[in-house]
Amino acid sequence: MNVNISKPLITRLMKRNLIAIVSLLMAPLGGGLIAAESVFESIFDGHTLKGWSGDPKLWSVQDRSITGVTTDEEPLEYNKFLIWDGEVENFHLRAKVRLIGNSNSGIQYRSEHLRSEGEYVVGGYQCDIHPKPENNGMLYHERGRGIVAKHGQKVMVDKSGDKWITGTTGPIQQIELEEWNTFEIIATGNKLVHKLNGKVCAEIIDHDREGRSMKGIIALQVHRGPAMRVQMKDVELKHLPAGGMLSLADVPLPAGAEKVPGR
Repeated sequence: MNVNISKPLITRLMKRNLIAIVSLLMAPLGGGLIAAESVFESIFDGHTLKGWSGDPKLWSVQDRSITGVTTDEEPLEYNKFLIWDGEVENFHLRAKVRLIGNSNSGIQYRSEHLRSEGEYVVGGYQCDIHPKPENNGMLYHERGRGIVAKHGQKVMVDKSGDKWITGTTGPIQQIELEEWNTFEIIATGNKLVHKLNGKVCAEIIDHDREGRSMKGIIALQVHRGPAMRVQMKDVELKHLPAGGMLSLADVPLPAGAEKVPGR
């Protein structure tokens, strides 16, 4: 008996068998062909500050947003923070933020709660939210190494803590801080990337073992000085796989890199 089998059917059968074979081979390595991918999860419920801690005189929920307010009548002695109760290592954070007032704010990450320094004091990496375009979205090390990379800069920090400008991320973005803007932070190993409205605005490789931080808390800042109001909403976090460390052998300091004086 002759049986005619079409070519498309043969192709489908071959693909099905190939997938089955590959799945069997992959099973001992991870139990399946496709590994589960981490997804973004909200870390602010839009109604309460559950999961966050800070000075209740400064922080509340307004407009379904985390809201920090300072006044000229009761100025802060030092910067204070609203602190998320979790911890991050490799991660991707994104949030919408707006800032009103002649001041600045910032999103801390991989940071430390410095209880001995005062009430709700935090030190560590910060994605700055700043009225000066060249400082907005920059990497600032709160209570540490100061400005690490300004908006538009690619920076490498060497083993001794010296900072080198190795390139540019593109033109400095001009935005209205009083409007909602999306800030993103991606930390993988010792590489840190800040984004503003979907565009990379700062990129850092940090080889300074004594100065850098590989894990820590997330926090939002109200700044000492003039009265201000900062709001943050749609706060989403994705945990990323461990690893990603880059050495100077992996990414050497390029010829022509510009050393940053006094930073």
